[in-house]
Amino acid sequence: MTPDSALPLDGIRVIEFTHMVMGPTVGVILADLGADVVKIEPLQGDNTRRLKGSGAGYFPMYNRNKKSLCVDLKSDAGNALARRLIDGADVVIENFRPGAMDKLGFGYEALRETNPRLIYCSLKGFLSGPYEHRTALDEVTQMMGGLAYMTGLPDRPMRAGSSVIDITGGMFGVIGILAALEKRHRTGEGELVCSSLFETTAFMVGQHMAQQAVSGEAPPPMSVRRSAWSVYDIFHSRDGDRIFVGVVSDTLWQRFCAEFELDEFAVDESLSANNDRVAQRDRILPVIEALFGSMDRTELESRLDRAGVPFAPINRPADLFDDPQLNARGGLQPITLSDGERAGERTQLPALPLEMGGERFAVRSDLPKQGEHSLSVLRDAGFTEAEIAALESQGTVRVAG
Repeated sequence: MTPDSALPLDGIRVIEFTHMVMGPTVGVILADLGADVVKIEPLQGDNTRRLKGSGAGYFPMYNRNKKSLCVDLKSDAGNALARRLIDGADVVIENFRPGAMDKLGFGYEALRETNPRLIYCSLKGFLSGPYEHRTALDEVTQMMGGLAYMTGLPDRPMRAGSSVIDITGGMFGVIGILAALEKRHRTGEGELVCSSLFETTAFMVGQHMAQQAVSGEAPPPMSVRRSAWSVYDIFHSRDGDRIFVGVVSDTLWQRFCAEFELDEFAVDESLSANNDRVAQRDRILPVIEALFGSMDRTELESRLDRAGVPFAPINRPADLFDDPQLNARGGLQPITLSDGERAGERTQLPALPLEMGGERFAVRSDLPKQGEHSLSVLRDAGFTEAEIAALESQGTVRVAG
């Protein structure tokens, strides 16, 4: 959205005690939607900033549009500072191990005594139950929740190729926060909202649980699944590119046959219904493989698009930087890397996958440097210059980026 557009969560103040992916996902969604999000970091900064390998993208993807305040929460002055900010907040987000916030005096029951309108979102491994004391990770719950089994081969469980449970669990956290805000409009009171990794995984594999309930058979992994459609596969074009094609209705089948001049298939009554076509996949697929193998990718994609058939090239994440759809109207947003060897370099990362009023939500403030907003946050919270100077001299806050 343009800078002067009214953002839906304008005026909502959020204090974020998070690291890694799940908690920061909640914060970045709220921040993109217009909330004022203050990220509380330790004096040395969030350790997520320094991750390498597969974790190197966590901080830059999930921390734009936030302010950074570095503070020593274990000191009396730092603890009191954070409590003062919380007392003026609408929302608190946390995703630390069970009991960590209570030890700091920042558990929900303690905070609601001075801020009864507070909405407190706790992101955990497990909701209430026999596992609630456990610490979990995205990959842990993908394994125990059946997602890794459904993703891999029968004897090789494999995690999904993204932090899908962290991200989706964070999205459920946002849904809970928005629901609690609406409830507060009616009651005037805050709420404790909890979202978890394990239960999120269970919700995502619920379709496979339902499949077993309906069919009476345990579903095999998706890698060796029995297809529900006759054409739902990856094919090769003449130039060697791979492309996925899915013909998922009887109407699409007729359009598909018409576009690719598959007259024999089009008039065959034994292929008119989807389930009958599935039974004849061994007959259908070799013909289509040969047909697609005679065309280059450009022609094949053009004809599939013309027929209205779902298709997709097999891309890598790096291919998305140049994707025409993402580059057309703000699907990628500019970011300046704040940490590591490439700090200061510019890149583009995916925007929130939403439009409102035909507009995308934009980056209003770049990735924060460590403690970049410490002074402005404290001033906005009513701290005097003398109080700020004392906090700085005591080493309670870090005020330099």
